[in-house]
Amino acid sequence: MISAPAYVDGLSTRKFVLATDLDGTFLGGSEEDRRRLYGWIEANRETVGLIFVTGRDPQFIGDLCRDRGVPWPDFAVGDVGTTIATVSPENGIVPIEHLEAEIAERWGNAGDRVRARLDGHPGLTLQPTDFRYRVSYDIDAQSFDPSAWDIVLEMGFQPLISDNRFFDILPDGVSKGPSLLRLVDHLAIEPGRVLCAGDTLNDLSMLECGLPAVAVGNSEPELVSRVADLEHLHMAHAHGAAGILEAIRAFGMHDLPEGY
Repeated sequence: MISAPAYVDGLSTRKFVLATDLDGTFLGGSEEDRRRLYGWIEANRETVGLIFVTGRDPQFIGDLCRDRGVPWPDFAVGDVGTTIATVSPENGIVPIEHLEAEIAERWGNAGDRVRARLDGHPGLTLQPTDFRYRVSYDIDAQSFDPSAWDIVLEMGFQPLISDNRFFDILPDGVSKGPSLLRLVDHLAIEPGRVLCAGDTLNDLSMLECGLPAVAVGNSEPELVSRVADLEHLHMAHAHGAAGILEAIRAFGMHDLPEGY
């Protein structure tokens, strides 16, 4: 896999950086909501940075931006925090190896071992994507045996259930929040200029990490209960993309056109 160049376009000069989950958040809300947010970002690229912080893999991110008219991010924290990469239409998604080194070390090529241990476990269907530093399953809530959680902990890894649909096994201590903070520090971005946006429990570590944050209006109830008392978080009424714009306005992080 190609390594990212040592020099990166520092987002430290941007007035505002949006670090956003995709499904239900950046891709959520009405078509008009998304059109307004995406158009505003593209019209303000000199002052607005964009980081995707998602459970999705690099292939999905590239296809999304090429084929669906979604703005290209400057960087991505993908695979639930196990990928940290530069992003561009020219080069696609290129991992920043020195930021991923600790992630790779903590995982230690454990994929086959994890899959073997959970093979046939009730309520889990292995996702077909060949992830580098995680293993992920779809959950059948009716038949799922929650002992999978303890099995993963006993193996020394971190389990994560989100939206009651997905079961991720991650390297211990690795998730969206820690990986985003590592990237923000690497890029020398002032933390107060970054807005984190999410809607499910796999966004919890990002929303809790101390950066300004928003739980969009369609967030799952368990996430809402976990973040309700965070002083640095805005609980949006609007859904998806509109909830992001609501938070930008509430925090005063960037000028917005009237009516946005």
